[in-house]
Amino acid sequence: MAVAYVLLVLFSAVFVGGFILLVMAAINFSLFNSEIPPGVTHPVKLRIIHIISISTLVVGRILENIGICSQIAFARYMQGRSPEADPKLFIKDLWFEKVPVRIYQPKAPSASQRRGVMFFHGGGWVLGNFETHEKMCCYIARESKSVVIAVGYRLAPEHKYPAAYEDCLNATIHFMRNTERYGVDPVSVIVCGDSAGGNLAAAVSQTLAGRPDLPKLRAQILIYPGLQAVDFHLPSYQHNCGVPPLLREQAAFCVLQYLNGHAANMEEVLGGAHIPIDIKLKYSKWVSPDNIPEKFKVRGYKPHVLLDCTTEVFEKVKRFCEPSLCPLLAEDAVVHQLPESFILTCEYDVLRDDGLLYKKRLEDNGVRVTWCHLEDGFHGIIATFNNGWLSFPGGKRGLDNIV
Repeated sequence: MAVAYVLLVLFSAVFVGGFILLVMAAINFSLFNSEIPPGVTHPVKLRIIHIISISTLVVGRILENIGICSQIAFARYMQGRSPEADPKLFIKDLWFEKVPVRIYQPKAPSASQRRGVMFFHGGGWVLGNFETHEKMCCYIARESKSVVIAVGYRLAPEHKYPAAYEDCLNATIHFMRNTERYGVDPVSVIVCGDSAGGNLAAAVSQTLAGRPDLPKLRAQILIYPGLQAVDFHLPSYQHNCGVPPLLREQAAFCVLQYLNGHAANMEEVLGGAHIPIDIKLKYSKWVSPDNIPEKFKVRGYKPHVLLDCTTEVFEKVKRFCEPSLCPLLAEDAVVHQLPESFILTCEYDVLRDDGLLYKKRLEDNGVRVTWCHLEDGFHGIIATFNNGWLSFPGGKRGLDNIV
């Protein structure tokens, strides 16, 4: 009995020790292949956030390999947070049609109808929930005296494109038809989202543009949005490919999970061999480094050689050419109908140029754009605005601009 106990203890120690060594090795590898630019405020904090993120993904991968749960399921579990009551807001969970929503309403009486903000959370269409963006939604509702409706859209890979887009669109239409129930002015409805949520906000805004049966959206707020999957070699992808928390490979992984429910064509997408040359040339008037101001190329930019792709690969990713998945590819006839826009970009973000390119498209089509660029910002910085000792001043500064 004693021998068996000793063997069990030894086995457990070896297993735990091996587990820790695997995690540490993966963390060291990831840190070696990442960089914190000197322009980031509090670089040590960003490195800590990166280590936490890597650890979660590595442990999730190990658990997936031994059959306990998927990596994505573990990452979602680690994201879970208990909602905090806000004494200045009424917070309630409802369903708009078949889509779960959480409504944040200021308690203070208003002499007039309020704004309504449809909020779509980020997380690469794979992660994120009400709780991950609770503080942000509360802050927007409280400080702007608006009614905020957070949408709990379906996530990939379980629910592929266009599930998330359809949920956000249907929830928005439902709200626009019932604004009076929530004390909201029907002509003061805004769509807003960060990262993948910014993608969804842009897609919903385009779909609703020009619809005669609904009031026109008042504005769209796009917070470091991902708006295209044609070119992963734009200057921001080259400059910031290893800047956490969103590395170039992770951006491609997420959009492929949303599109197909897997990332089988990562190599072709990252290499630029997933879209035929003739189609790339068609979209080059909109998705081109030539449309990026020169000051955003000073860290060095190398033009990427156009590569053709096989019919088999394009067949799997051809929906990247649909504007409801990649809004930057919408026709001018749609873009010129879009509402006043606010775009926030960060210097150290692979998605920076998506926002810059969309800003130019909107302005070229006569749409008024307010642009906020965080020189010290990185992807996801807004979510750090109230993150205790891991807060970044740029997050609060950016969120105040949004408000």
